[in-house]
Formats: sequence, C-alpha cells, structure tokens
Amino acid sequence: MTLQLLGPLEVRRGAVALPLPPSRKTRALLAYLAMAARPARRSHLCELLWDLPSDPRGELRWCLSKLRAVLDEPGRPRVVADGDAVSLDLAGCRLDAREVGQALQEGVASLSADRLEALAALFGGNDFLEGLELPHSPAFTGWLVAERRRLRAGHAALLEHWVRALPAGSDQALAALERLLAIAPFDRRAHAGLLEALALRGRLREGDDHLAAVARQFEAEGQDWAPIGHAWRAAKARQAREPAGAAIDTAGALLPAAPPDMATDVATAAARRASLAVLPFSDRTPGPALRGGLGDGMARDIIARLSRLRSLFVIADGTMFALAERRVDPGDAGRRLDVDYVAAGWLRRGADARLSVGVQLTETRSARVVWAQEYGGRLDDTFAVLDEIGDRIVVAIANQVEVAERNRAILKNPNSLNAWEAHHRGLWHMVRFHREDNEQARQFFQTAIRLDPTFARPHAGLSFTHFQDAFLGWRERAAAVEQAYAAAADGLMADEQDPASHWALGRALWLKSRHDEALGELRAAIDLSPSFALGHYTLGFVHAQSGDAGLAIEAADHARALSPLDPLLFGMLASRALALLRLGRFEEAADWAVRSAARPNAHVHIRAIAMFCLALAGRTQEAAATAAAIQQAHPGYGLADFNQAFQLGPDIALLVRKAVGLLQA
Repeated sequence: MTLQLLGPLEVRRGAVALPLPPSRKTRALLAYLAMAARPARRSHLCELLWDLPSDPRGELRWCLSKLRAVLDEPGRPRVVADGDAVSLDLAGCRLDAREVGQALQEGVASLSADRLEALAALFGGNDFLEGLELPHSPAFTGWLVAERRRLRAGHAALLEHWVRALPAGSDQALAALERLLAIAPFDRRAHAGLLEALALRGRLREGDDHLAAVARQFEAEGQDWAPIGHAWRAAKARQAREPAGAAIDTAGALLPAAPPDMATDVATAAARRASLAVLPFSDRTPGPALRGGLGDGMARDIIARLSRLRSLFVIADGTMFALAERRVDPGDAGRRLDVDYVAAGWLRRGADARLSVGVQLTETRSARVVWAQEYGGRLDDTFAVLDEIGDRIVVAIANQVEVAERNRAILKNPNSLNAWEAHHRGLWHMVRFHREDNEQARQFFQTAIRLDPTFARPHAGLSFTHFQDAFLGWRERAAAVEQAYAAAADGLMADEQDPASHWALGRALWLKSRHDEALGELRAAIDLSPSFALGHYTLGFVHAQSGDAGLAIEAADHARALSPLDPLLFGMLASRALALLRLGRFEEAADWAVRSAARPNAHVHIRAIAMFCLALAGRTQEAAATAAAIQQAHPGYGLADFNQAFQLGPDIALLVRKAVGLLQA
C-alpha cells in the first residue's frame, strides 16, 4: 500500500487508487495520523479537527470507521485504537512525505545523485496535502502550514544537494537550479550557481537577463542583490579566461559556500562562526493577533540571550521582524539570510491560565530538524519557561557545531509579564520615527517601568524616545537631553550587564558632548554582547562625525552584517556615507547616502545627508531635487537644524558648508 501526501491525498494498493471518504475531516485525520510519530490521544484529535461540535468523540469514531473501511486488510487492521490512543499501523507501506522526512533527518549530504533525484521527484510540482485545507479548524491549519513549510524547505535542500552532485554546467544541473529557485527565489547561493552554470555554457546574454530580473525582484523586497552581481562578474571573468566548456565535467562546483559580498572583513570573520536566525513565535491563541504580543517578546528575548554567546553570529531582531511582517517562512528566511540554523516556534495561551510553547531548530541547508521541544506552564511561570527555551536552543546549537565554549551569560528577565509586553509594544512604535509613535512608545515604556522598575530594557527605550525628541527637534532640546540621560542612568542602575543600558547611556552622553565617555559606554555594550548590532552602529555613528572615519565604516558595516534589515538601517548607511565624505570619497558617499534616504523610515536629517553628499559629488540635479523634497515635507528646514542635531568635527563641518554653497550657486 502507498500513501501519497505530496500533492492531493491518495491511497493505492499496487497500481489501484482506493476511493477515499468524501469527508474532508476524515481525510485530514488520515493524513495527520499517517504523519504522527506517536499515537495521538482522542482528546487531541477532537481539538485538532472540530470546532466545538455537539459530539466530537462520536464524530471521531465515525471518521475512524470510514478509515478502517479503506485501510484495513484481512487479518491486518491498520487503524489501531488502544484505549484513548489512536494510531495507524503503516508497516510495509510507502509514505512519500515520511520517506522524505526520514532522508532529511538522516542527512542528505551523503546520498547519491540518483537518490536525491528520486526524492525530489516525489514532490512533482505539488505542495503537501494540496487542496485539504480546513478553514474552520485552526489547530489543523496550523499543523498543515508548519508541515508544508518543513517539507518545502526539505525540497529545497534535496535540490541543492542534487545540484552539488551533478556535473557543473550540465543540462540536469541547470534544470535543478531552476527548480530550486522556483521554491527559494531569494537564495543568493542558488542564483550565483545558476549564473555560474550559464557562464560555463557561454550563455552570457541569458545571465545578464537573469541578473536584471533578480535585481528587480530583490529591490522590490528590500533585499541586497549586489553579492549576486559580484558573483556574475566573477563567473564571466573566469569564462573569458578559459575555453568554453572547459569546466563542464567538473562536479559539485555550482553552489559556492557563500557568494561574494560587499561586507567588510569583519562580517567575513563573523561568518566563520555558526550563524542563527530566530523568527517571532506565532501565537496560536484564539482571537486576533496583537503586535508586540507574547510571541514577539519571546523571540526578542531569545535573540538577546543567544547574542551573548561569543561563538555565535546571531541575526538581530530588527531583520527577523521585518521578514516576519512579510510572512517569510523559516526555510526561506534561512536561505535569504544565508545562516546555518533557523529557530522558530509557536505559543498558545489556554483558558486554564496555562501557556504552551513549541520550539524547533532547523539546519538551513539540509532542512534537518536539529532539535524540537514543547513546553507547558502556568502564565505566572512564563519567564522560567523562557529561560529553559533559551538554554535548550543554545545547547542544541553548541552540540551541533561542536563548539567547546558553552558558557552562557543570560540577560535578566523582568518579573512581570505585563511589564514585558508593554516594553515590546513600545519597541514597535519606537522605530517608526514619527512624533506620534514616539509619544506612544514613551507611554508603553513608562508603563513597563512602573510595573517593574528593575527591568532595564524599558529604561533604555524611554531614553531613546527622549533622544529622538532632542535629535529631531520635537521638544525643547536641553530638557530632552537631560531626560535621555536620566532614563539611561536608571537603566544602568537596574541592570549593569544589559548592553542596551550602556548603549542608551552612550547615546545620552553623546548628546551632552561627552564623546570619550560615550564611546566608552558603547564599547562596554559591545563587550557585553558582541552581536549587539545597535552598539556597533552607534559607535560608527559617533566616529563618522568626529572620530576615526575608517573605524566608523567598519562599525557600520558590521552592524549591517549583523542586522541587514534593521529598522535603523538608514542610520547605518548614513554613518558610512558621512565617514566616506570625510575621506574625500564623494561619489561613494553619495551612493550610500541615497540608499539611506530611500529607506521607508528615514527622517529629515538622513535626507539632508544625501543632499550634501550629492552636491559634493557633483550630482547637482539630484541634490536640488532632494532639497526641494525636504522643503516640501519640512518647510524652513536649514543648516542650523542639521548642525543642532549633529556634532560635526571641523573637517566635515567645512564640507557641509561647501555643499550648501554649491546648492545655493
């Protein structure tokens, strides 16, 4: 007997397809039991498939009777009911989805090309349980979505390893790469591999067309396609040096370890460590999902804990939340970010004041589940559950990459769930860079502090709202500066080991023109958490204006490598532009500044930096257009506003005045 779950559900004996019950819930029950690793309790199956029916257990018995009519054989009952437990005896049966899952779990790297091809062929062009959605069964829908994502990632892994096992540039390799990109369209390695294959075959025009399409696709999603462009130029250069077809018989050369990137040596060094991305946890609690809720806060907390490990390269939460808002699934996220592991999870708050949490850690390139666990506890024990989740994720990764150093430093947790949630809601508003959002963020942070004064993170957030008031001129500057300093100092008193506390104090000290002390606090933040992207960014921000321009570029690049989709990405790009300006590299500065100003939450000072850089680069028409846009959005904005916000050294201040003169000429 064969059960086909990849595509529409089908059961066959030999070559004969068996008629399935018309009931969608009966077929859904068959699929769920077929995929289950252990017997399922009747109560769980009732919750999974029925939304408060009059007699769920009676309906379950009816569905099981229909399955027996299809599956049971003479002398061989396949549907097994043992008291409260229900399972399927599928010994001797072939089940395509479980066959793929077993291969992934055992490891696909050692499989032959023929075996990889056969497993990939099981998918065809179909999805898992195609057409078997149950709109009124949210629990089943959650399971179905998770399984589809897992198997889609597995499909990509099989195709990737199949490509590696094929002769470079062969027809099969090209076809496999095209299939891989159809399900993983933002995988930079796959694009680089396809371009390499086209270059090997001398199909340069097709490569140029593909790169142009990739650029449009990536730009529409806010993704950086520059590394793919570098890979294509390198592939064409190699093809020009070698006779056409010379490398066709070389196997396994199509997918590089990582495509060339524009990042600095800092990011290259960081890439040697195991890399990890943690997605926001999905909230399966009935009712509308709220921004800044428990799932968001749980992910932020885990990222903060993991970033303390010096052996890990952890993608910052800004990028992960940006991907989550685009509904990017874990497998796709891992390939977009080119990280080794992706952690994802879910939570559900029950009516009995209990919290259920599930976590799964997956190896990106093999789609192998490294570790998975479910937890339960009362809501008043939430933070103990978080501690356990963070510890287990860290241990799983450390075991996988065989890293000797396992010491972990854990950030303090607040003692109140309400304070914790209020803080994370404040974070959501904080990075919008609108005056109204800034006020809302301040209220949430003040609520969190009132509920738990020992929780350091809301103090840092509150300090940042006052920083915005001073920097953007939303309130009287002197008062806002003092409030930013006072809130940051309170955060440091609450938790001196929290890098965000030192970061907030560093920014406040910079506002007070105490630059050496500010740099000291920013370095302390980075020492506490080497993966703290905002610490690196702010260090670059300060140095870009009056310190070491080279160090500013290095720090800004490292911040971008840690968090390439960060809400403060505009500041990282602008800091790099200012540093390049000081180094006399005006054209480069203009390019980076334009990228900074194009970010959706870039404020007026960022656009002013772009205007100055464009003027000094001789791009007067673009500079004039930027100046007009600034005046339209902020009438009366001028050099005095810019100078009040920044603390420019004599060299860059002179350049800014020169740019103003060029604009007025």
